[in-house]
Amino acid sequence: MDQLTASQPARPVILCLSKAGLAIARRLAEVIDADIHGHAVRCPDAPHHFGKATPHIADLFCSGRPVIGICAAGILIRAVAPHLRHKGTDAPVIAVAESGNVAVPLVGGHHGAITLARQVADAVGANLAITTAGDDRWGIPLDEPPAGWRLANQAAAQRVMPQLLAGDGAFIDGDCLDGLNEWFDRVPRGNAVSLTVTRRQRTPGESELVYCPQDVMLGVGCARGCQPDEMIDLVMQELTRADINAASIAGVFSVDLKADEPALHALAAMLDVPLRIFDRETLAAEAPRLASPSAVVEEEIGIPGVAEAAALAAAGPDGKLIHKKVKSANATMALALAPAPVDEPALAGRKPGRVMLIGIGPGQAEWRTPEASQMILGADELVGYDLYIDLLGAVAAHIPRRDFRLGEEEARCRYALEAAAAGKDVAVICSGDAGIYAMGALVYELLDRDEADGGVSDAARRVQIVSAPGISALQAAAARSGAILGHDFCAISLSDLLTPWEAIEKRIHAAGVGDFVVAFYNPVSKRRRTQLAAAREILMQYRGGDVPVILASSLGRPDEKIQYRTLGGLDIDEVDMLTTVMVGASSSKRLDLGRGSAVYTPRGYAKHLDAPQGRKQDETEADT
Repeated sequence: MDQLTASQPARPVILCLSKAGLAIARRLAEVIDADIHGHAVRCPDAPHHFGKATPHIADLFCSGRPVIGICAAGILIRAVAPHLRHKGTDAPVIAVAESGNVAVPLVGGHHGAITLARQVADAVGANLAITTAGDDRWGIPLDEPPAGWRLANQAAAQRVMPQLLAGDGAFIDGDCLDGLNEWFDRVPRGNAVSLTVTRRQRTPGESELVYCPQDVMLGVGCARGCQPDEMIDLVMQELTRADINAASIAGVFSVDLKADEPALHALAAMLDVPLRIFDRETLAAEAPRLASPSAVVEEEIGIPGVAEAAALAAAGPDGKLIHKKVKSANATMALALAPAPVDEPALAGRKPGRVMLIGIGPGQAEWRTPEASQMILGADELVGYDLYIDLLGAVAAHIPRRDFRLGEEEARCRYALEAAAAGKDVAVICSGDAGIYAMGALVYELLDRDEADGGVSDAARRVQIVSAPGISALQAAAARSGAILGHDFCAISLSDLLTPWEAIEKRIHAAGVGDFVVAFYNPVSKRRRTQLAAAREILMQYRGGDVPVILASSLGRPDEKIQYRTLGGLDIDEVDMLTTVMVGASSSKRLDLGRGSAVYTPRGYAKHLDAPQGRKQDETEADT
């Protein structure tokens, strides 16, 4: 449905590879609110453990968690180098010598690394080695203003900073200067560049940086189904009329009934600010302060206004309305000014809840996507079967979790939706892919029902649903065993707990008629031992007993096992509930090489490979 939006600030990880490093980590943890991750063999007394350092560091980095590595800088650099994206968004990475005498911010100097490195150095008495010019020269990162302030033309910092370093200082001015005066103390005055502090709209000069206080609260409302473009156009038009810089917007605010409106989420994403919602009781309390109450709105939702009320509620009792409600055909907006800049954690209202359907693949970190790791990091709570959550290891050890047993799938999804309705970002952890024999379909099935019909509450039906794909068992099994999915294939679950066996039989016959490669999920359980044998007999009617079969168990885990069999020689006792059974088509072949066996399914290139040379070239040209 929706894409993932801004995540919450990340909790740092102090990573150590030795007992000496663990001692430094403990000293740091007394000052810095962080988790300690230690090597499982070398740091057995650490609170959280990991095996291989490189993939663990990469996983933390891709998740967005700041990493304080008490180890050689090269270890950290090699781990994160393939995953570097942009200096403004990369997570901080700091190297600390095991002796504790040196701390070096390696990555993320424009994303909090310098500040964190200073805390590290102060905590253990280390020498701080800063290489970013502004921090080294003046002790402040000019492209990273204090909380509650925003650099309106962030991209210009790369051009302006060298001019300032090479020139005669900065001309500092503006109508909101008081809030940043102390921060600018160390910057030399002059005329090389301009540093302007204002909430007004301004077109920056070539050598100018514009800083804005985030003290303007944007309240919005809309008709059901309002188009995002209409909402965005209205807001940008009125910001121009009010002479308010978009960078001064601290957040977008509305009523909880509108939590699922795409226009609100699109507006917040465009402005790159949080979306917060209020219940109707909170907004009703703002009625005496409204400049433009509406009888129509009150009749529809029980309160006399949304846009003005939301802006005022966000600005607080000492805030004031500075731009009263303006409406288009389907949208409304209003602006209120707070007494002081407000950083994201201090914003009023609650965030709209999200259910994040996360496929973690078979479990190992290397097979988990960066998007999945980022969603896990952004979760307020993890929900799932306890084994699946355990597979996340130390990377998620700091996140509250709600475990459910096998057989509690409906309760699991219902809990996640209702918790999200209360404002939580809930990660539903699924093995493989969340949309393949996992919780994705059940979440949508609950959303598709009214509460009276066994569904979930109206509030739960308004939560965002976001999803991160994962590597499914059939993909992993195919990759580990060759290329059995090289041609048409299908997947069939043999569990008849929810699907009648008669329906499953029809699908197996259809797969046989179509000569599909078949991936059998849930082939057996402790009580179900006959279905796989029946499936084998059905398929043998269509493709014989010599086609190759792959038995893939515990994929991506230490006890992974790949076995090669034939359909006729398939022994049901070799299969357990952790096994994925892959049955080849009539054209599938097993290839035995010196380095091992592989199964592949030809796609039809044989006609090209077997063709005379001249004709082969003609056919290739025709294909292109």
